[in-house]
Amino acid sequence: MLYRKIAETIENHLLSESDKIMIIQGARQVGKSYIIREVGNRLFDNFIEINFVRDNEGPKRYKNIHTVEDFYFQLSTSFGDKMGTAENTLIFLDEIQEYPQYLTMLKFFREDKKYTFIASGSLLGITLRNTTSIPVGSITIKNMYPLDFEEFLIANGFGNYAIDAVKEKYNNLESLDEKTHNQIMDLFRKYLLVGGLPDAVNEFIENRNLTKIREIQTDIRNMYIEDASRYENASSKKLLIRKIYSMLPSLMENKKKRIVAKDIEEKKGARMSSYIDEFEYLTASGIALGINAISNPVFPLAESETKNLIKLYMNDVGLLTGVLFQNNISAVMEGEKSVNLGAVYETVVAQELTAHCGSVYYYDNRNKGEVDFIINDYSTLSTLPIEVKSGRDYSIHSALNNFVTNKDYGIRRGIVLSNKKDISRYGDIIYLPIYFVMFIYPDINQGDVIL
Repeated sequence: MLYRKIAETIENHLLSESDKIMIIQGARQVGKSYIIREVGNRLFDNFIEINFVRDNEGPKRYKNIHTVEDFYFQLSTSFGDKMGTAENTLIFLDEIQEYPQYLTMLKFFREDKKYTFIASGSLLGITLRNTTSIPVGSITIKNMYPLDFEEFLIANGFGNYAIDAVKEKYNNLESLDEKTHNQIMDLFRKYLLVGGLPDAVNEFIENRNLTKIREIQTDIRNMYIEDASRYENASSKKLLIRKIYSMLPSLMENKKKRIVAKDIEEKKGARMSSYIDEFEYLTASGIALGINAISNPVFPLAESETKNLIKLYMNDVGLLTGVLFQNNISAVMEGEKSVNLGAVYETVVAQELTAHCGSVYYYDNRNKGEVDFIINDYSTLSTLPIEVKSGRDYSIHSALNNFVTNKDYGIRRGIVLSNKKDISRYGDIIYLPIYFVMFIYPDINQGDVIL
């Protein structure tokens, strides 16, 4: 069984006194149903699971239900012997976006307190966008992503003691010994190839078969594209969503790594505002990570967010390397000098920071330069700029230098992530091995961002 950090969040919620209904949202195939099923069966005597997608593709028993009473009656025809009390019965509404009326009904499930409920949604962001009656105050939404690198390490045999020991080194700015560094870097490179989608990780652990892993990733990538046809009514939007998603790997090779409006339909004078719905689909569905630009790198970053300048990353680094390198592992595992891994490194850092921080930004100014990522540091009420370097020029970062020396920004430190083993500090810039991104969180209570 794959360890997922979110299991503790789900368990704490279900055992708490909160009567709000938790919804786990995220892209398809990130493991939502599996982890809810595991926690639910462990905590409750009666676990009832209803998958609305399967129901809609089959008997459609729950499709036209709009009242709590009718739902309970239909439920009793299949699970009557499991319908106990709120204390011992958990009802799991899987893929709730398939029948949007159930989002509204969650308020009434919460009020009648007959049973405990939990839900998941693969394209919940899209459904919420089109739902007029959202049960505000009755639900709590938690995002779920593919396995991050720490979870990947645990899946490959790293125990809690080893993780804690590595984290202590990070907190104390102490470099790992050569053997441990090489061991973690080897697994980090394999993580770049495998990614964090559970089916791919399980195949890696059980068989180490990259061909099978790539088949899994291709199937999932195609599934993401097909989902656009299910949840967007306008055929023109479906085609543009597919076009933009297919552009993501090639965009990573551009210097700016940013979508240019005229390239989408090869129209001169095209504006990004024309594609807001398509970008929103890609990010709200979880199949792409949206990193918005900020105009001023001061805390809090949302105040200077620029929504018409956005970088899009694939939601899983394994999907990207599958497109870029297919079954050739030498570029990643052996560091082929002719291959620039900058796009891959940026994607994995975007994936990690999004999973840990939620809101992630970047900075790009014609005169002052570009910083790859910048996040809020809530523990110091400042911002933390992060540069990612895949080559030997890790010490070249003029924009980052400007950030930390400009007192108006109030930035206390900047981070450079690279392949370099040894941790070092020059002024307010700290150089860390790339794998330490697994410990960067936005708040000291969640993980130590103080360096």
